[in-house]
Amino acid sequence: MDLQLQNKVIIVTGGAKGIGEAIAKNLAIEGAIPVIIGRNEADNNKVLNEIINHGGQAFQVVAELKDPQQCLNAVNKVLAQFGRIDGLVNNAGVNDCVGLESGDYEKFIDSLHKNVIHYYLMAHYALPALKATKGAILNIGSKVADTGQGGTSAYAAANGARNALTREWAVELLPYGIRVNAVIVAECFTPLYQSWINTLENPEEKLKSIQSIIPLGNRMTTADEIANTALFLLSANSSHTTGQLTYVDGGYVHLDRSLINLQ
Repeated sequence: MDLQLQNKVIIVTGGAKGIGEAIAKNLAIEGAIPVIIGRNEADNNKVLNEIINHGGQAFQVVAELKDPQQCLNAVNKVLAQFGRIDGLVNNAGVNDCVGLESGDYEKFIDSLHKNVIHYYLMAHYALPALKATKGAILNIGSKVADTGQGGTSAYAAANGARNALTREWAVELLPYGIRVNAVIVAECFTPLYQSWINTLENPEEKLKSIQSIIPLGNRMTTADEIANTALFLLSANSSHTTGQLTYVDGGYVHLDRSLINLQ
C-alpha cells in the first residue's frame, strides 16, 4: 500500500526515542521527511544519522518543549528549512508520577507543561502551515486517561486533555480539511518502559504479570506497531478519518480479561 507520504514534512516531538523514534524511522522508510524535535541534540542526531545512513531524509531541532518560545522557534526553524509542514505528531511526554497525595501545585503544573501544554502550542504555531497543506495532526495518548493507574494524577489529566483536544481540534479544523486523530497506547515496550520496570521489585516477574493480561498474544505492543497505525492516520489513505481515538493495545483497555483463559 502506497501511503503517499513521499517528501511530506512531518514534525515528530520526542522523535529521538521510543515510540517517537519508531514513527520517525518508519516515516523515512515511506519517503517522508521526519523532523525530530527533542531537548537532547545528541539523541536527535543519533536517529537523524541512522535515517540518513539508510538512505532516508530527516531534520532535527533542539527544543525544550516546556518553554513556549522554544515551541514557536522549533516551528519557525522547520518552516525556514522546508517552507511547509504536512503533519504534526505530538508525542513527547513522560509519566512522571505526580499523584494527588504525593504531588503539589508546582509539580502538577510542571507535569502539564511536559505532557499536554506543548501539544496545544505546537499545533497552534504549526496551524497556518498545516492549513496551507491541509495537513494532519496526530496526538499520541495513553490508556491512563481511561483506566487510571494510581499515583499519577497529572499524567492522567494530561492524557484526558489529549483525548479531548483531539476531538475538539477535529471539529474546529473541519473547514480547513485538517484531520486530527489520536493513537492510544497501553503497554508498549520502550526504553522508558524498561527503565520504569527496573525500578520495581522483581522486575522480570512484574513484566510477565503485565504481559499475561494483555489479551492479544499475551505480549507487549511494539513501538513499530504503534508507528504503523500512526503512519496510516497521517496518510491520505485515512482521508475520511478524523476525531478518532485509535487503541493499539492488543485489546488491553476494552476486552474482557477473562479472554486470556481462552488462549
